[in-house]
Amino acid sequence: MATSIGSLDSCKPTNNNVGCPPQNGTASVHDSHPPSTIASSDATLGRHLARRLVEIGVQDVFSVPGDFNLTLLDHLIAEPGLKNIGCCNELNAGYAADGYARARGVGACVVTFTVGGLSVLNAIAGAYSENLPVICIVGGPNTNDYGTNRILHHTIGLADFSQELRCFQTVTCFQAVVNNLEDAHEQIDTAISTALKESKPVYISISCNLPGIPHSTFSREPIKFAISPRMTNKMGLEVAVEAAAAFLNKAVKPVMVGGPKLRVAKAHEAFVEFANASGYAVSVMPSAKGHFPETHPHYMGTYWGAVGTAYCGEIVESADAYLFAGPIFNDYSSVGYSLLLKKEKAIIVQPDRVVIGNGPSFGCVLMKDFLQALAKKVNKNTTAYENYHRIFVPEGQPLKCQPNEPLRVNIMFQHIQKLLSADSAVIAETGDSWFNCLKLKLPEGCGWCCRYEFQMQYGSIGWSVGATLGYAQSVPSKRVIACIGDGSFQVTAQDVSTMIRCEQKSIIFLINNGGYTIEVEIHDGPYNVIKNWNYTGLVDAIHNGEGNCWTTKVRTEEELTEAIATATGEKKDCLCFIEVIVHKDDTSKELLEWGSRVSSANSRLPNPQ
Repeated sequence: MATSIGSLDSCKPTNNNVGCPPQNGTASVHDSHPPSTIASSDATLGRHLARRLVEIGVQDVFSVPGDFNLTLLDHLIAEPGLKNIGCCNELNAGYAADGYARARGVGACVVTFTVGGLSVLNAIAGAYSENLPVICIVGGPNTNDYGTNRILHHTIGLADFSQELRCFQTVTCFQAVVNNLEDAHEQIDTAISTALKESKPVYISISCNLPGIPHSTFSREPIKFAISPRMTNKMGLEVAVEAAAAFLNKAVKPVMVGGPKLRVAKAHEAFVEFANASGYAVSVMPSAKGHFPETHPHYMGTYWGAVGTAYCGEIVESADAYLFAGPIFNDYSSVGYSLLLKKEKAIIVQPDRVVIGNGPSFGCVLMKDFLQALAKKVNKNTTAYENYHRIFVPEGQPLKCQPNEPLRVNIMFQHIQKLLSADSAVIAETGDSWFNCLKLKLPEGCGWCCRYEFQMQYGSIGWSVGATLGYAQSVPSKRVIACIGDGSFQVTAQDVSTMIRCEQKSIIFLINNGGYTIEVEIHDGPYNVIKNWNYTGLVDAIHNGEGNCWTTKVRTEEELTEAIATATGEKKDCLCFIEVIVHKDDTSKELLEWGSRVSSANSRLPNPQ
């Protein structure tokens, strides 16, 4: 019986030394200063941590102060290469570190013990799901309180201090509890290097009385440490490539699909190289938009089953062989497990493993090495793309708005499309913005270097506010365009304040349709209706005349055109907040289809016992 995939049956950094190792040889994290002896008063844990963060490419840390982390923050802000970005709450600090890591390759946040740690936990879980190395630093209890029977504030009233640690163990790849100076150097370095190697968040708890105490292990500037790169098993690579080439070369109309793990595998160039060599029709999964140049001659669009780019799904699912590089098949990406894929037709390439059809499987084979080697072995085959080109019909244009007619969402995104350039970055919030932003065509220089971001695997509403803050802070040369629904904005709105304080110049389109539209299309109910806010009034109050911020409210296409002209002209150096008022039922057709299928998957009856 055929086995189906996704059915009910079954960054490139801006700097070569930022957040990820170079492509060749041993990965050195370069120090900006030569090793030299430090005066004993500066030979502290706090200084060592600060220098390590700068060394790996972190220039900004997102923090919320609390009494357990104050001394640590003193030492972090004393580091010339490090800037503290104070956030309004811990959740947004974590989301900001997430957004920062997407552009820089690594991010960091600093919070206080338990009340701060458990608040940031949701954001760290999201970073874990998206394979982002975020260094989560927590100011912990005084060393003298460990092992006593004392009850501390900021805890749940028990003398056991391990609750926070136990929570982080499931959403980080390494946990370091630093409560003595003897092994602090080792623990910190191990945590940071593990985050970079695994591309996952780590947790570092530092006792509040340790950051400022000199210790002999910190007597020198941090010596640059080398991160041993993962290596491909050469024999396994040769066998995997031979098997894959034979599999693909006998196919009549093979295709290739990029997935979100292209980022963690650092295989963007290799994927493009394989596309050029093979001639296959190329698409990307929704969470991989921006990981492949959309100006490539064989790019079809987004493969998302029934709700993806027109004709793309038909070409992929009718192929007799498909190569998926770094896919994640979950209920959302598979549109409620409705993809029409067969496992026996697929080559699944994960960051360090290749599976061909129903077998065999090859471990210790890195995606980048595999794709580069396979590119030299496959026969060029443009049949699938020729079929796509043959059946392709250009998409229609939305009906034009009549003068002063209420603005429609599809018209709004036509105008956002015109905004995009190589100097843009797009952040899409969970909701209908997923579907509308996926239709945007990323111009050359904007895409595949991860200049488009959304959080599909975790899908935490409100993520985009903090992520916009972090992303914009990490790439000040880019103007971030964020599309955020009103329901999501209400969760995390406060850190618009931090954007203003940091003099960011993002453009936020606040889509006011009166509720949780994505939830409405999955399962409607009165709980999906929210209290309407005066969103521009709220942002004006946050602005309070300090800093550069401009707001406006639009209801028609004429008003939107004027607002965008102002945001890109007179107010181009301001944070621009455009509240777009639309009808509550104005949604993309893709959301309607997707919502119905996800609802069907959610409402399946229990299997008979």
